[in-house]
Amino acid sequence: MAIRPNAEMPPRLLRTQEAARFLGISIRTLEKHRTYGTGPTYRKIGGRVLYTIRDLETWSEIGTRKSTHDPNAGTVFPARPLTPEERGKC
Repeated sequence: MAIRPNAEMPPRLLRTQEAARFLGISIRTLEKHRTYGTGPTYRKIGGRVLYTIRDLETWSEIGTRKSTHDPNAGTVFPARPLTPEERGKC
């Protein structure tokens, strides 16, 4: 049985600039999402903000839909403070 060289490596962590590029949004938008709590899960390590690819994909999948009328579609909220009603949907 062959051992994969990176099989035990943890997921690669992306800094804000790399994460924003991965998601196709601006750095500032990702920073606002972090401030308002509407964005992907992140880690704070040694003063650095880091994201896993898995967390970025999980967050972006919230907005997955099959049509504009998809009743099971989630909402990726905008980068702003949420209303009490919106907070209930999180």
